[in-house]
Amino acid sequence: MIPQHDLTGLILAGGQGRRMGGVDKGLVPFAGRPLVAHVRERLAGRVGELLVNANRSHDAYAAYADRVIEDAEGGYQGPLMGIYSGLRAAHTPWLLVVPCDTPALPADLVTRLVAGIGDADIAVAGDGERLHPVVALIRTALADDLAAALAEGERKIDRWYARHAWVRVDFAAGPAAFANLNTDDEKRRLERALAEEPIDR
Repeated sequence: MIPQHDLTGLILAGGQGRRMGGVDKGLVPFAGRPLVAHVRERLAGRVGELLVNANRSHDAYAAYADRVIEDAEGGYQGPLMGIYSGLRAAHTPWLLVVPCDTPALPADLVTRLVAGIGDADIAVAGDGERLHPVVALIRTALADDLAAALAEGERKIDRWYARHAWVRVDFAAGPAAFANLNTDDEKRRLERALAEEPIDR
């Protein structure tokens, strides 16, 4: 088992939020609190350090992180650049990555990914049907390889994972637990669903 002090948590909040009209998505209110606050609850107290990867609103995100880090390279190059930035910034052997717009993540997210990684370098969350590549536990020693992949123009997370020993860790929570919110309609639907059937905290 990986001890807590060997884990860094990373919340990806560096995107442009284009499908929500360009807003800073992690700070969008959800059930009365910013999305990032809900995601933080899944990692706080379960990792040695908590990072938020953000390219704006640094002061606002500082309330939810031990450190706020920017993308290593500018230009909003996508989540793989955010993951690389976290791998490079972490002081631990492992990085646990989650997006800022998934407020219903399973309560046992960290425990299950740590338990499921075995001898692999990457553990990717699944819901029993599909993979959720932006929810993953990654060995930080892979930072240099990811730097090389990015330099070659790679921007697809699953293609980079395929270069390494990775495992799938399925959760019984179902697809809603990994729902990422890209539009106001999706946000309202999930708010209603969780109001009717709250998730475990």
